[in-house]
Amino acid sequence: MKAELEFTELRLTEAQRDAFLERVRAAVGPEDYGLIQGMTQALPKLIELIEQTPTLTKLRQLVFGLKTEKTRQLFPSGNSVDSASPKTKAKGHGRTKACDYTGARWVSVPHPQLRAATPCPTCGKGTVRKQNSPAVILRIVGAPPISATGYEMERWRCDTCGEVFTAPTPPEAGTEKFASSVAPTVALLRYGCGMPHYRLAKLQKMLGVPMPASTQWELIYPLAQQAQPILEELIHQAAQSPLLHHDDTTMRILDLRRPGSATADQMNPQRKGTFTTNIMAYVEGHPVALYFTGWKHAGENLAEVLRQREVSLQPPIQMCDALSRNFSPEFQSILALCLGHGRREFVNVAEDFPAQCRSVLESLGEVYRVDAEAKDQALTPQQRLAHHQTHSQPIMERLQGWMQEQIDGKLVEPNSGLGQAIGYMLRHWQALTLFLRQAGAPLDNTICERALKMAILHRKNSLSYKTLNGARTGDLFMSLINTCQLNGVNPFDYLLAIATHPDAIRLLPKSWLPWNYPKSSAPDSS
Repeated sequence: MKAELEFTELRLTEAQRDAFLERVRAAVGPEDYGLIQGMTQALPKLIELIEQTPTLTKLRQLVFGLKTEKTRQLFPSGNSVDSASPKTKAKGHGRTKACDYTGARWVSVPHPQLRAATPCPTCGKGTVRKQNSPAVILRIVGAPPISATGYEMERWRCDTCGEVFTAPTPPEAGTEKFASSVAPTVALLRYGCGMPHYRLAKLQKMLGVPMPASTQWELIYPLAQQAQPILEELIHQAAQSPLLHHDDTTMRILDLRRPGSATADQMNPQRKGTFTTNIMAYVEGHPVALYFTGWKHAGENLAEVLRQREVSLQPPIQMCDALSRNFSPEFQSILALCLGHGRREFVNVAEDFPAQCRSVLESLGEVYRVDAEAKDQALTPQQRLAHHQTHSQPIMERLQGWMQEQIDGKLVEPNSGLGQAIGYMLRHWQALTLFLRQAGAPLDNTICERALKMAILHRKNSLSYKTLNGARTGDLFMSLINTCQLNGVNPFDYLLAIATHPDAIRLLPKSWLPWNYPKSSAPDSS
């Protein structure tokens, strides 16, 4: 049965159910018939429960089809804020430009006959001059992620004295079996793209260049050790950030679940779950993504980072959702809660309360439009604050008044889905609207939720980490790779530079942050 079936298609009248059971009784045995009879009786009750219980909305969405959060698709018949004006096509869609192939090897091809001041071959009167923009052709070839080259050096032996003479090893053969580019490739595939060791090993074996999972780990673990000073410097710099986003997602570490394992004793016995926390910070205007996996929640991991914060600095803006585990008494902050979470409360009940939810979602859509204008105009934090106070504050004040009126006037049942959505917004109103009072306060925590997708991709493909040490290695590589992506830095080139300059990194890790490392230091990856 398809997941997209509507509830009405799953309902049967009593007569239809009895007729169905009579047909089944003749086709199956008594034991199977009892099971089918029980399911036919339970299914209508389950459907009714899902429809009437707001707390099961997410279950209904998972079982019976994907729901969008876009207003124009939630209410397609009306002229919502999203659908009133045509959407402009976002940049980055369409054909990939040649200049985007930054990792390609570019070859300059001179003209075979023409040089500067050469007479024109066509008219013979003028002279040619070189154009600033050359003609471009791209040739894209396939290859194993990790390739190998074998060198066969001739050997000669004297028939008299028995001396053996071997041809000299060519310089390109190197001095070690694995080139410095192999470990960055494995790390990028493993933690940046979510390819488990066993899957890469299977692919390499099929392509004739075996790379067992154990060998992959032996290569990337030393690279992680070399990069550890950079991660520590990133954490220290992130602690001084004026704005910190954070959120977490569930993760599995097998050794922490096995009593008597090497790391099980490190876990707080009262904790039952393990998580990966992402903390987004800004260092000199550069975004930094940090990952922490273990039994600690997001608030506890943020407290660990903020222990390195200079005492002379003002408390940072803390952007998160309203879960209690996001907070800790160990640090002070200016709390900003995610407006996207408040909006999602109304999206979840839009089907049952379309008129009220549409009004709320369109109002919030106007606020997001104002924020997009501030971004397009590259406004400073103070200018953005003034822009929101001018255009967004009246909208939010009207919305607050309307929601308070619904509760005070008993126009909505507080325990209903709509009542709970309104209650959530009103309870957290001050933190949800910090962007109207504090320069630099964001609207939502979307950037952090996107960053967590890297950890979720690992969880989906690898299912778990084996040990706590493996989890910390994954945190390190995810932190470096995602920070590179956020700053427009090629993560492979960056990891390759780390692999070839361990001494320089150990002496001055601050000079090797992703946005300021000496890119010319990276050798040819071949």
